[in-house]
Amino acid sequence: MPLPDVMYCAQQINIPPQLPDILKNFTKAAIRTQPKDLLLWSAAYFSALSKGECLPVKNRLEMNVATQKTDTGLSPGLLKILHKQLSPRQTCSKEELQEKWKGLCLPMDQLETLMSLGSFGSDINWMEFFALGCSALGGTLVSSLKFACEILTEDDEGGAARIPFNTFGQLYNYLAHLDGDMPQDHIDNFLCTLQTQAELQHGMIKPLDFIHRDDMDSTHSDSTDFSRAE
Repeated sequence: MPLPDVMYCAQQINIPPQLPDILKNFTKAAIRTQPKDLLLWSAAYFSALSKGECLPVKNRLEMNVATQKTDTGLSPGLLKILHKQLSPRQTCSKEELQEKWKGLCLPMDQLETLMSLGSFGSDINWMEFFALGCSALGGTLVSSLKFACEILTEDDEGGAARIPFNTFGQLYNYLAHLDGDMPQDHIDNFLCTLQTQAELQHGMIKPLDFIHRDDMDSTHSDSTDFSRAE
């Protein structure tokens, strides 16, 4: 049975005072983030908003990453969101990562590939997973670490993209060992040389310090392909 038409006057309609700002911020966030599944992303957005958590929102509208062979969905902006959401603790659960990943409308098969590549269990070292995310974006070791600097830096956009040397060393060590072909003495010598440069820069390192070095990853700078994580 259809409901009878009811006429309301303006005095009977109560609009919550917060609603216009909530909708305005939501609309701007959706435009900036460009989610592939608006309803799925909206559920994650309002869930995070209600809990006071980090919102699944990009800092700015971004273009596709030119180095990616296919449109994997993962982008620097989305990886940065995941980092903000999951990095406050050193580890996160597989279920937490799956929830945040799904909320960003990222392909679940790519997540499973990264999980398998890193041999992760129920508890995930976030910075190791973050390194694999950068490898999915960059393809090579050099490019992966460049993405890491650009995502982690507190410098203004377009700036030097500096990060602490200790963080760089952690990421470099993990990805170099993951490749499996790089001698440990090469890894150690390279980091030792780069640390000297970092000490002149208040313990910070930037992409220009390593992207043009011949010893960055020796013969692997062009041949090491992390694109299997895509």
